[in-house]
Amino acid sequence: MTDAATKEATGFAPGTFCWVELGTSDSAGAKEFYTKLFGWDYVDNPVGPGMVYTMLKQEGKDVGALYELMPDMKAQGIPPNWLSYVSVTSADEAAAKAKDLGATLMKEPFDVFTVGRMAVVQDPTGAVFALWQAGTHQGVGTYNVPGSFCWNELGTNDTNKAAEFYTGLFGWTAKTENFGPMEYTMFQNGDRGAGGMYKLTPEMGPVPPHWLVYFAVDDCDAKVEQASSLGAKVMKPADDIPGVGRFAILFDPQGAAFAIIKLESAQT
Repeated sequence: MTDAATKEATGFAPGTFCWVELGTSDSAGAKEFYTKLFGWDYVDNPVGPGMVYTMLKQEGKDVGALYELMPDMKAQGIPPNWLSYVSVTSADEAAAKAKDLGATLMKEPFDVFTVGRMAVVQDPTGAVFALWQAGTHQGVGTYNVPGSFCWNELGTNDTNKAAEFYTGLFGWTAKTENFGPMEYTMFQNGDRGAGGMYKLTPEMGPVPPHWLVYFAVDDCDAKVEQASSLGAKVMKPADDIPGVGRFAILFDPQGAAFAIIKLESAQT
């Protein structure tokens, strides 16, 4: 899967989060924010009339992408958001299985030039993610190192229904533990952590079910301060997860939510 020293990705087993993509209301503003916050570079790729797909890079390796939401997407009320992609052997088969398990297909399977085939799925509880069948593009070129994504986490109103859906779709196993008053479910894809899940509570406000992407950082508190100075809003101030690391949840200047974490030790 990776070189343990560099966390350089060479391919993704089916059922593994492999890519993250930002749809934003202001691509220029988003590029300025994230390149300053994480030290990313970027390459703009025109992909159609009036649309540019920007590859985000760290030391020459892909760490994600962003694009500006099209007028029809903005008209539908789609807010700026980070979309997490899961690797699958067949986008068509996985999409059909997702429908059978109660999901809604927001975008039916389609080819993305020669780079892959994808579909966008809303799970039975309302959270959205994408399926990715790799062509010439496997996914990110690096992960789990500062400035790259390291975790994906589902917040949902119905953890039982969500667990049944994802274990059925991807073959994940689910193990729930108590972190103080909070239950947290760890999804496993074989011997590798696939993602996390927790139940949304009324105290969290009107937060819809969602998948949240985590980016690794060297210093959580310093990054929160830097992000705030660049126009981000703090949704959850820096806090410790015993045995895991120190994290915070932020809204970028355009309103897309993401998390940062200083891991106590690198995940595999």
